[in-house]
Amino acid sequence: MRLSTYRLTSDAPGTPSELPSGAFWARFGDEVLLFSDEARWDALAERASFRALRLQERRPDVEREHLHVVVQNGRLFQQEHPDVPVILDRGRFLLVELDPEQARLLEGKSATCYGVLPLREDQVVFDVRDRTAERAAPVDWIQDLVDKVVGPAVQADLVHLVSFPTRYSTSAHYANAAAWAQDQLEAMGYVTQLQDIIVDDSLSRNVIADKEGHAAGARGVVLVTAHLDSINIQGGPAAPAPGADDNGSGSAGVLAIARAFRDHRGEHDLRFILFGGEEEGLFGSKRYVANLPAEEKVRIRAVVNMDMIGTLNAPTRSVLLEGAPLSQRIIDGLSQAAMTYTQLAVETSLHPFASDHVPFIDVGIPAVLTIEEADSTNGNVHSGADTIDHVNYDFALEILHTNVAFIASEVGRTS
Repeated sequence: MRLSTYRLTSDAPGTPSELPSGAFWARFGDEVLLFSDEARWDALAERASFRALRLQERRPDVEREHLHVVVQNGRLFQQEHPDVPVILDRGRFLLVELDPEQARLLEGKSATCYGVLPLREDQVVFDVRDRTAERAAPVDWIQDLVDKVVGPAVQADLVHLVSFPTRYSTSAHYANAAAWAQDQLEAMGYVTQLQDIIVDDSLSRNVIADKEGHAAGARGVVLVTAHLDSINIQGGPAAPAPGADDNGSGSAGVLAIARAFRDHRGEHDLRFILFGGEEEGLFGSKRYVANLPAEEKVRIRAVVNMDMIGTLNAPTRSVLLEGAPLSQRIIDGLSQAAMTYTQLAVETSLHPFASDHVPFIDVGIPAVLTIEEADSTNGNVHSGADTIDHVNYDFALEILHTNVAFIASEVGRTS
């Protein structure tokens, strides 16, 4: 099979059309790969519509079944498997050439870091939204909530979170961090509780905070989540793990959003959750979802999860919204919020993997991960080098403003 790729121009179609039989495409943001066997390639390249798209040959003679997509942390995959040929590198996402048997062996090897999936025909691996198409006028009361999220408060919370030598899920330091976070939420007026979880035969906990809505009839609930734990994979449980970006940034974000909504009279309920045990295998979110009564599951309007929102990995400020087809309404709402209340570019993916939105999606609850952009990734995570000096607060604030605006639209308001 012969492979070629082109970069979309401003007047180019979003995906190829009228491909000959046996040819197909895959999109990685603003790049599209065309796949065709040798016999059909010359005819394909001669088409006027494709000549205008600046075809750039990448690699010939790739076996179709050897094409695989790496999702979530392509950089870590490359570090661990430098011998695997990379056909297209988009940082968080890769297209690689892997024997199917080797790919099967890798599928579960790094279940909390990256996934390896066969490439499907005509697949959008991740997309880039057009900012000009979705701009709307800000709503005054939503803008007021957005403006309540400010840099100094986020920075103060993050400084405190990284002051713990580690937030390893079963450590005393994590327990202290969870108690501190619970105290912060209680001081804001939220009703809090700790939910015990078991991580590798040891005790950890989730921190949960609730605020009731004021609708006269049935109320839904909007969940705002992040994982509180950190990890140093090479150093072990006792090694320094400041976890500034992964995931002090998301945890500080939960506190910032809670602070913005503390006095808000919404129609629907709000629930904030800081999960433990994410780094070891999503233990906190799995336990939380498994213990949800059926009547509580159907009340959940949306889950907005934050995991790594503080490091600017590329020149363009962009947020990646990752969910599943059942999450499309939330993805669209967050995208609209970003276009209206921030200057962020927006990328979207329907390949949920390895963060606390996944257990919700697995049981049919719409959830979305908000995370740093796809191109490149923070190479310091899961180590002692994930320190606060790498955090870009202006960037984190824009992701938080996006989330606040969407959450406001979901919670609504009463007089």
